[in-house]
Amino acid sequence: MLNGLFPTRAAGWLRQFLPTRECLRVPARASRALLFASWVCFVGFSVPLAAKTIVFFGDSLTAGYGLDDPATQAFPARVAEKLAPSHPGWRVVNAGLSGETSAGGLRRVDWVLRQPIDLFVLALGANDGLRGIEPAVTRENLQGIIDRVRTKFPSAQIVLAGMMMPPSMGPDYAREFSEIFPALAAKNHLTFVPFLLAGVGGDDALNQADRIHPTERGHEVVAENVWKILEPLL
Repeated sequence: MLNGLFPTRAAGWLRQFLPTRECLRVPARASRALLFASWVCFVGFSVPLAAKTIVFFGDSLTAGYGLDDPATQAFPARVAEKLAPSHPGWRVVNAGLSGETSAGGLRRVDWVLRQPIDLFVLALGANDGLRGIEPAVTRENLQGIIDRVRTKFPSAQIVLAGMMMPPSMGPDYAREFSEIFPALAAKNHLTFVPFLLAGVGGDDALNQADRIHPTERGHEVVAENVWKILEPLL
């Protein structure tokens, strides 16, 4: 399971965003009673007030679980570094939450949508798969997140990151799970990253001892995977 990075506690969402590199623990204001504590990381460099915003909405893979400095080493931060030279009008918000499932994301997304969003990267589902949650349930939750983003910000671009499960979860389950993501992308006309961990998953040299969470170098590879898809959208 993608273990939580911090102790379980109530958490909420920050209303005001900083234009410089910051990482702040969030005050307790969430609607659900218990959440894994998270870090809200603003990983863009100084930008104008009218900056456009990319939000990475995911789990511990997005949050940078196990890294020495997730605010600078997790793949959203690496994407921010690629943005800075050629796209200074964009900033990146890392809304990854360790331990998050698609159901938790559906409950949490309204807090994230309290800020203007121009590009929303949805990278949830891995914890569902590792817990053996029915693919139909995961699909419904992810669709709910997509619907809420579209309702609040009709012009925002949405990018969906695909995930896969190892055969150890059972071949039928692994197949059904992997089919969730391209089906949702096609149905909703989303930009699609076929596999978030392409080139990283299964490579011991790019993963931590748990063989689930990428190392710093692994996050660099993930950032490349994502950047190839994001750059044409900017």
